[in-house]
Amino acid sequence: MNREKLAQELLFHIRLGEDSSIEFKEVRFVGNRPTSPNRDSMAHEIAAFANGQGGRMLLGVEDKTRAVVGIADECVSTTEEWVVNISQNSIQPPVKLDTRLLQLPDREGNLKTVIYIEIPRSIMVHSSSGRYYQRVGSTKQEMKPEVLARLFQQRSQSRLIRFDETLVPGTALADIDKSLLQRFLRADTPVSDQLRKLHLSGHENGEQGLSVSGVLLLTNDPTQWLSNAYIQCVFYSGKQRDANDQLDAADFTGPLDQQISGAFEFVRKNMRIEAIKTVGRRDIPQYDLGAVFEAIVNAVAHRDYSMTGRRIRLHLFADRFELFSPGALPNSLTLDGLMENTVTRNENIVNLLSRYYSAREEAGRQALIERRGEGVPKIIKASEALSGKRPEYALIDDNELLLTVYAASKEELSG
Repeated sequence: MNREKLAQELLFHIRLGEDSSIEFKEVRFVGNRPTSPNRDSMAHEIAAFANGQGGRMLLGVEDKTRAVVGIADECVSTTEEWVVNISQNSIQPPVKLDTRLLQLPDREGNLKTVIYIEIPRSIMVHSSSGRYYQRVGSTKQEMKPEVLARLFQQRSQSRLIRFDETLVPGTALADIDKSLLQRFLRADTPVSDQLRKLHLSGHENGEQGLSVSGVLLLTNDPTQWLSNAYIQCVFYSGKQRDANDQLDAADFTGPLDQQISGAFEFVRKNMRIEAIKTVGRRDIPQYDLGAVFEAIVNAVAHRDYSMTGRRIRLHLFADRFELFSPGALPNSLTLDGLMENTVTRNENIVNLLSRYYSAREEAGRQALIERRGEGVPKIIKASEALSGKRPEYALIDDNELLLTVYAASKEELSG
């Protein structure tokens, strides 16, 4: 919506007053620093909208008199930063919001700068100061236990509904890249039916759009809706994280199969290949590429996409690579049980990657994912056979799974 149309719509709402979809706030300052409303009050309002059907806030309008008082020009930037900071640091998990600067006339016709905030309906349940709020009419109210339990179920955080099948608010079928859709299509079935049966689309309260799986597999940039659904790769020349030693870096943000391919090529491009020439020539790559591919596939397929603020991180060092995947181990799986058991967190994503996507030649199989539970044993056995060092899995703060794979070197192998 362009600024002129948005301004007209907001003036209409100002005349009518607050309702379940819009909130007005006058902002008061000491110097350039906002002091009223306080941070907790703002956090409660934002979380309440995100927990409901979404909504809008207009800063610079008195809520009782509906007078446009505006925000002084010298305070606009700090106020916008203040709101974004609250949404990211005073609400758990953080809420993504959009802000726009507008000018609206006051009662004398003078233009005043206001900050328009749009808060989308979330696929998560958000708390502020340890409490859960919802929007009821023009006010926020703390949720009763039975309401909160129902909301957790609806938003899939209870895992009664698979998270990867959850509808992502703000998406539409028009967001699909048709070239990414082709692999799923059958000539004898309507596209909408196929999307529904494969859980790539969803409906809720009359709203139709893409599921989490649909966003991750059918859009060119899933981070538009799932901001941390990407792989960060960094290559350091040394053995520690040091910006001065950084030789290469890339973020892979496309659909999941392209993220896997991009991260794999990053490792292939940057790893060393040494040679032993005592009896003929024998090349010694730092890593077994089949194990590298398996590790990246596992991280992408089994990470917890409901977690905000964390992305997959693949860091290459002189002597190892580290692969961080968001999320604790699913269900009752333990680190000791990784070799013997397989537990799928994202059942729909794994199903689709195993049926419709081909693996790279280095994987030694046809499908991108195999469902026989052989991935972790392959990573460990192939890597240990090459380097002589067993890869290690570790849990970081119960929120992240770390895989460390040690590099092979001709000195150690020949010694």
